[in-house]
Amino acid sequence: MECKSSENKKNCNCSYPCNKKGICCECITYHRKMFQLPACYFSDKEEKTYDRSIKNFIKLYDKI
Repeated sequence: MECKSSENKKNCNCSYPCNKKGICCECITYHRKMFQLPACYFSDKEEKTYDRSIKNFIKLYDKI
């Protein structure tokens, strides 16, 4: 399967400069090892805090 990184980048709200932007499989693998979620699980506002923890995700979205 060919990576569609240029298409993925169009929908990626991650503001952190890294070499995984647009390469979702690498991004997910990285954050999974860190017990985190990728930026795309957060709103643009929350993404900018760089708190990608699962605990933060639950706190933010438990209200929905």
